[in-house]
Amino acid sequence: MAKLLLYLTLATSLIPLFSVAFSPENPTDRRVLVLVDDFAIKSSHSLYFGSLTSRGFQLEFKLADDPNIGLQRYGQYLYDALVLFCPSVERFGGSIDVASIVDFVDSGHDLIVAADSNASDLIREVATECGVDFDEDPAAMVIDHINYAVSNFDGDHTLIASDDFIKADVILGSKKIEAPVLFQGIGHSLNPANSLVLKVLSASSSAYSANPKSKLSNPPSLTGSAISLVSVVQARNNARILITGSLSMFSNRHEKSGNEQFLTEISKWVFHERGHLKAVNVRHHKVGESDEPAIYRINDDLEYSVEIYEWSGTSWEPYVSDDVQVQFYMMSPYVLKTLSTDQKGHYSAEFKVPDVYGVFQFKVEYQRLGYTSLSLSKQIPVRPYRHNEYERFLPAAYPYYGSAFSMMAGFFIFTIVHLYSK
Repeated sequence: MAKLLLYLTLATSLIPLFSVAFSPENPTDRRVLVLVDDFAIKSSHSLYFGSLTSRGFQLEFKLADDPNIGLQRYGQYLYDALVLFCPSVERFGGSIDVASIVDFVDSGHDLIVAADSNASDLIREVATECGVDFDEDPAAMVIDHINYAVSNFDGDHTLIASDDFIKADVILGSKKIEAPVLFQGIGHSLNPANSLVLKVLSASSSAYSANPKSKLSNPPSLTGSAISLVSVVQARNNARILITGSLSMFSNRHEKSGNEQFLTEISKWVFHERGHLKAVNVRHHKVGESDEPAIYRINDDLEYSVEIYEWSGTSWEPYVSDDVQVQFYMMSPYVLKTLSTDQKGHYSAEFKVPDVYGVFQFKVEYQRLGYTSLSLSKQIPVRPYRHNEYERFLPAAYPYYGSAFSMMAGFFIFTIVHLYSK
């Protein structure tokens, strides 16, 4: 009996953990694990954490080397997002390592990585797995002698001001970020082999990456706008990642800057409060009918429809676009049709089934910058005409019909003339 009570207690304690997992129906009802080097970050970065909790996120803070931490238990993930605010950690505690973080992302979960000039090899390896390479020089920082913060006038100009944002409202919101973002940290470059990585904030053309405490003996490896300050990744499974080389960018000390607005807007994207799409009510039927048939016949007129919505942070709103297409596909697309919309989330298109029979698919492969991808498919067979479904007289054969009957009439007239004439 004691063992039974123990098992029931454990199961009851785990129910709240599993019940708040990421749900496509409510993307913001999620738990976030924040790993830090020092719990003092909770107060020094309280504005950023406060913006997350005010939007309904449940933050759980742990030391990065805590021996009891883990991302999953009994095969189930305990968290929906991971925030690494521990740039100097040499080894994670518990069951967390680089491989488990990669698996976490591969399972569709989100990740934020913030480094600084003390970034360890472990954090650099995590970034490399995500398609980002920090400057190889461990003492290098981004320096800009033209675009630097006024407070850094007499300093080494490592506190730079940048407003070179990505041009994508879905990632940074439609409201313009008026003030530049203050950044102090290490720069990184994007892996050219990874097409999923995007620069969100770039350095200016006058910036370079070098050790601010020593003179330049060789040209810097990273210069100008090739230096990415903040980058994002949207994986093919729609997991989202944010990587930056500045932990101080998230702190409370940059009041008169665009940091708070920038980080709030980009965190909405990372945590699927914006740009998260879902498709429902995928239907197809013959024109003039409402029931979905089990099979189509060649040359049938059909209608395909789907409803697409975008999560606004609090509710699902109709997604409006003019570039959603459907393919009628068998080995290759026989029909490619752009779906028309009623501006209320409903998309539809009418077309004729091609004069080819076989097993086809309705396919919608929608990929747009900053939005979760949609991959919809429905299989349907197409048959030829039955023997009794062909037209009795084909209009294209009328000349042949005419020639046959004219020959018969000519032969009849010839016979009459030949038999009864002298």
